Amino acid sequence: MPAQDGARLHRITLRETGESYACAGDRSLLKAMVALGRRGIPSGCHGGGCGVCKIRVLEGSVRCEAMSRSHVSVEEQATGYALACRAYPLSDVVLEVVGGMRKGLTRRYGLL
Repeated sequence: MPAQDGARLHRITLRETGESYACAGDRSLLKAMVALGRRGIPSGCHGGGCGVCKIRVLEGSVRCEAMSRSHVSVEEQATGYALACRAYPLSDVVLEVVGGMRKGLTRRYGLL
């Protein structure tokens, strides 16, 4: 029996570190990363309101649920920006972290 779309696993890759993890289509990019004990995307409220997990999708596509427009405008979303806690993969995805916590990620991996 074929897997339902939500159960299909997609490969999520963080451009800054080259690390990747699997994420089902029915799980947010952030929730899958945290459940696997991975690090990379900064984590805040997990509800789309704080903006800490702001990312930009460089390759692939995601479906986004409602998120604070004070953190991701309609124009930004049209160019690939999203909050990882509200983004669900539709394909394999390559992303970069762009939120306010990006500095911590780049320092941790010596990317500054």
